[in-house]
Amino acid sequence: MRLRTVVGVIKVVVWQGKDPSDQHWGGPIRERWGLRAHQQMSPALEEKVAFTATLVGSYEAAEQVAGKWGCPVDDSVIHALVQRVGRGAQAQIEQRLKEPAPEKDSQRGASEVALLMLDGWFARFRGPGWGKKRTKRERVEWHEVKNGVFYLHEQAARTEGGRGLIADKVVVRCLGQPLELGQRLHWEAVRGGLGRAQDKLVLGDGIAWIWNLKADRWSDARELLDFWHGGQHLWELGRACNGMDELKAAPWVEERLHRLRHGREQSVLEEISALQGSRSATGQIIRKQKNYFAGHAHRMNYQAIAARGWPIGSGPVESSCRQDQCRFKRPGQSWTRAGFLNLSALDEARRNDHWDELWLST
Repeated sequence: MRLRTVVGVIKVVVWQGKDPSDQHWGGPIRERWGLRAHQQMSPALEEKVAFTATLVGSYEAAEQVAGKWGCPVDDSVIHALVQRVGRGAQAQIEQRLKEPAPEKDSQRGASEVALLMLDGWFARFRGPGWGKKRTKRERVEWHEVKNGVFYLHEQAARTEGGRGLIADKVVVRCLGQPLELGQRLHWEAVRGGLGRAQDKLVLGDGIAWIWNLKADRWSDARELLDFWHGGQHLWELGRACNGMDELKAAPWVEERLHRLRHGREQSVLEEISALQGSRSATGQIIRKQKNYFAGHAHRMNYQAIAARGWPIGSGPVESSCRQDQCRFKRPGQSWTRAGFLNLSALDEARRNDHWDELWLST
């Protein structure tokens, strides 16, 4: 028997035959080591290769890294490994959701606030016309991937250089409906200590599904519109009010941004509500932004939130989206649904401390 291991290919002479107890054919050593039929990699090497596949940018890169260990593994073999183990990771996610979430640290004291942040991004998928020379069907489709991040406020810190750092956070991504994301994020959040938090704060941009999900899953939580997104809309409004001139708009916007950030949001919102739109292109922008600010008026108490030392931006979830795009949205990548979900489930197992549980079951 030849087996690829973390120290190279080894050759082992083993017995094979019929088990007298149940008459099945097999190899006692293979079964004792937990090897599947025709398995050519040791479990330790499979784990190492799969872990690498979740960290690097492609299966080809994982192949190159494995070659550096002296354990050459073809990228197609790595891809097949990820699909198999990823299906197991998906099954474990579904099974976990059927049971109450056990807290990782049941001795943890009460946290001041639990942070829940939501955002989305788009990935490229193979459409029904993929690979066909002539077709009226779409070869490529873009689908939204929804991300959620959870952490407790005391888990956030800064490096000596001032860069933000979160010691322990949960990252969940979902290709399905927002309610699925909410169910999975809530389970992980309860496991991470959500129930011991004295307060909850949900941050996101202006998209409706975020706030609908918050109302469904965490109805008692505070809401806050990400300050940067609010500022972007204020800039768009300022340009429309100043003839689309960036230089003229700057003083108008910056003065209102300062008030919005420092506890005078009501005066800014009242000024915006008093603006008059017209049928012109700029008038339509003004009306659109008036509706935006009116819809999010109760989510703009930035000074009150910042005074508690809580974040006013959804940077952690936006960072997770950017990191995901570095892996799932590289040039030339077009995913099948199964291929995306399998790698995603495996990556989440690594990120959210389910990795050992996954490999014990495989």
